[in-house]
Amino acid sequence: CMIAHTTIVFTRYIMLSVENRKSADHRSLGRLFYLCCDELEDIKFFESISLILDLLKDALTEKLSLTKKQLNEFMNYFIASLPTVLKEKLAILCCES
Repeated sequence: CMIAHTTIVFTRYIMLSVENRKSADHRSLGRLFYLCCDELEDIKFFESISLILDLLKDALTEKLSLTKKQLNEFMNYFIASLPTVLKEKLAILCCES
């Protein structure tokens, strides 16, 4: 009997919390949050991955004084060790650039 009562109380609390959030924070109304905040630029996944990889290459070249061959070997090893989903995204990225 106490389990059922506790479940009902928690369910009511969750429903009241959602309603309170919707009425108090107008930014949580779906896409309205993104429309109100101009500083949130929509960066594509490919652009962000490309930027990260370029920064990694620059840092490795600058800090470790790697040659082009060593850098390419490292990047190939790095990409080979990524999960398949990311490898597919990077393959598309390499084909586009």
